[in-house]
Amino acid sequence: MKFIHLADLHIGKRVNAFPMLEDQRYILKQILTILREEQPDGGVILAGDIYDKAIPSAEAVELFDEFLTQLAALRLRVFIIAGNHDSPERIAFGNRLMDRSGIYLSPVYDGHVKRITCPDTASAVTLSAANAVDPNAGTRPVTSASVALSAANAVDLNAGTHSVESASTSAAASTCPPVDVYLLPFLKPANVRRFYPEETIESYTDAMRVAIAHMDIDPTHRNLLVTHQFVTGASRSDSEDISVGGSDNVDASVFAPFDYVALGHLHGPQQMGEEGGPIIRYAGTPLKYSFSEARHHKSVTVVEIGEKKADGVVDVCIGTRELRPLHDMREIRGSYEELTLRANYEGTATDDYIHATLTDEIEVPDAARHLQVIYPNLMKLDYDNARTRGQGSERLELEQLEEKSPLDLFSELFEKQNHKEMTEEQARYVQAQMEKIWEA
Repeated sequence: MKFIHLADLHIGKRVNAFPMLEDQRYILKQILTILREEQPDGGVILAGDIYDKAIPSAEAVELFDEFLTQLAALRLRVFIIAGNHDSPERIAFGNRLMDRSGIYLSPVYDGHVKRITCPDTASAVTLSAANAVDPNAGTRPVTSASVALSAANAVDLNAGTHSVESASTSAAASTCPPVDVYLLPFLKPANVRRFYPEETIESYTDAMRVAIAHMDIDPTHRNLLVTHQFVTGASRSDSEDISVGGSDNVDASVFAPFDYVALGHLHGPQQMGEEGGPIIRYAGTPLKYSFSEARHHKSVTVVEIGEKKADGVVDVCIGTRELRPLHDMREIRGSYEELTLRANYEGTATDDYIHATLTDEIEVPDAARHLQVIYPNLMKLDYDNARTRGQGSERLELEQLEEKSPLDLFSELFEKQNHKEMTEEQARYVQAQMEKIWEA
């Protein structure tokens, strides 16, 4: 079963005061072309941060509505969760009605996680009436399948969990078990602690462990989790939110019950997971949102969930389709004369988003305005010369300071003031207070 994994659209985002809406419209059209070519029978995954703000602009909402409408027209299942930039309530709005169109939105977390069971395309399936969602409603018809719905053929609007249970499979049908897709929005420890007060939840790893433990995962099925968290060891970019002291780290071991984990949150596409465990993958952003991403190769992830073997292992094949932006994000470097010499820029994409570094020893008056004549999308300008290099030690000290966690900084202050180190108990108390402030 094939899925297309996307994440972190950040619709409505501005980069260095430049609105990215037209760039986003361009790349979403490109994604639609890829979907028509790939025809994912599993569906399309949007792993959080649909918008860049909890209260998106009207233009951002309109663009996503347009994209969603075109996805529905392609008759594909769509799985959407809220990320840390999204308002979970806004993303969840109308989710039980949207289910009928094959568009599945993560509800606000209430101690339960929405599950959609996608039958193998060769299976004949009977759906129970109550508390059931037909994953083929509004999607491409199931090949060689007969789907019988019991009496009401309706979604129970009061049901906390939405799932499709495979009740019967014909003898001639494929023996491949269905794929269960779990939609787990971005969570903080406080979100989970509220519903499971009896559990010990002191960290993001604890929160994910408890949330997953209460999902009632069927080990005989193929299981796919869509979530939005920072997994320990992954590489960040400058355009991402960084929490207090890295307290949002989630250990990869909590994802052991799944065959594939479709992640959002980090902007660089990357794959994690140990041999014998699930494949854990960040799809990354479809566009570059900071110059720290200038060397990224943006893409969509193509995931093929294979058969479940006798030993319980599921073959998962990962591929990518390259995305080409309307305006790339590039860094250029040289003297003012070099950057404005026609022979050096002629034939290049001068309308790209540019970070220019001038090497002139004397600052050029009004350099930005003059460079914008050639590079209209100049986003950033700075100098690298003897003067700026002389400030290098100060910059290095500042960078080293920024790399320290708030707990490390507080510990150093405590030691200077009290001439002794904090105890482990004091450190735990301070860390807990910092997390409460961050969660607020």
